[in-house]
Amino acid sequence: MKRIIAYLVSVVFLMTILLTGCGSSGNSVSKGSEQSSTTANSGTKKITVWCWDPNFNVAIMNDAKAIYTKEHPDVQIDVVEMAKADLEQKLNTVLASGVKEGLPDIVLIEDYNAQKYLQAYPGAFADLTDKIDYSKFAKYKVELMTLDGKIYGVPFDSGVTGLFYRRDILEQAGYKPEDLNNITWDQFIEIGKKVKEKTGKAMIGFDPADGGLMRIMLQSAGEWYFDKDGKPNFTQNPAMKEAMITYKKLFDSGIVKKVSGWNEWVAAFNKGDTATVVTGAWIIGSIKAEASQSGKWGLAPTPRLSLSNSVNASNLGGSSWYVLNGSKNKDVAIDFLKEIYAGNVEFYQKILVERGAIATYLPAQSGEAYSAPDPFFGGQKIYADLSEYMKNIPPVNYGVYTYEADAAIMGIMPDVYSGKISIDEALKKAGEQLKNQINH
Repeated sequence: MKRIIAYLVSVVFLMTILLTGCGSSGNSVSKGSEQSSTTANSGTKKITVWCWDPNFNVAIMNDAKAIYTKEHPDVQIDVVEMAKADLEQKLNTVLASGVKEGLPDIVLIEDYNAQKYLQAYPGAFADLTDKIDYSKFAKYKVELMTLDGKIYGVPFDSGVTGLFYRRDILEQAGYKPEDLNNITWDQFIEIGKKVKEKTGKAMIGFDPADGGLMRIMLQSAGEWYFDKDGKPNFTQNPAMKEAMITYKKLFDSGIVKKVSGWNEWVAAFNKGDTATVVTGAWIIGSIKAEASQSGKWGLAPTPRLSLSNSVNASNLGGSSWYVLNGSKNKDVAIDFLKEIYAGNVEFYQKILVERGAIATYLPAQSGEAYSAPDPFFGGQKIYADLSEYMKNIPPVNYGVYTYEADAAIMGIMPDVYSGKISIDEALKKAGEQLKNQINH
């Protein structure tokens, strides 16, 4: 705990220096607090929401705001857009200072960072355990916002993963949709070799420096970079070893198109250079961006590791909403989230159709939008399928150092790819690097 706080306080120190030289930033926090107080005194209950991504999180929160304020005209909801990094730095700065002024009433937190905030700032976030019916949400999503038996967030979007594939390319190689159902990564690689042989197409775009696919593999086995006590667990982690072995197999297989960064990765499947994409459902919008491929895509469950505890379901990404305990209108903020994000099925239909947001609120998944055939995917009911995959995602505790662990593993992978060191040596070395970093 002390290490977490020390890390965040260092961020605060840096941000304090930056903000001191920027008068407008400092004034905006003070001004916002004064406005909140004045509005409350005039009879209107005001809540402020911080989030990022204007085309997704911000747009969806504005949809939620419109629905709620129509029924509650005495409530004013201000949705403040920030870049994700800016939001995290500002939230850390104010929380670590111990000053309650300048904080929003509701904030969006990425799931990978949830435990870091909850553990570093005890008492900062409202305990919602008895406020929300969590049995109506995907289990894996609830677990990541739970600390010492108390639940602090309202689950939002899912990063449920799938194997998105080009039907036409797989058919040309002699495969039917059912051939991709519930396969292992080893089977995926063998299919990829035949696809490459028959069509000349790579099976998948692969960024050797990106850890997203490794996180998918780990969670499919119900494991993470850490043990149940939150300590780094690389060398005694069968899923970690198998995931690293699989990464090297992909690298060596000849079935991948090596890419660097988001743009090259997306371009690989938009141009038809690759036959599949294995990632979170949030990629659907990018797949559909290439309109000429409509009707040519399909969806299958995520490949699993060759371990008995690995399943054909996983998650990548996702965020949730949290209420600040010091909010002057905490009850209104909680009621807003409860009424819309934990109770409005029609809202979830709207944001699925318009924004591609897949709910972790289970009752919403029985709605018409989820059961509708998708012409782009050959008439397949992809959202119904993704909803079923979601129910099988193993819950894991992301801990407080996911990105640091990710960096340690991916930093050693070039030596693994080249054969310079063995898998066991790489795991030991990466584990030592991580321990040194978090203990520093």
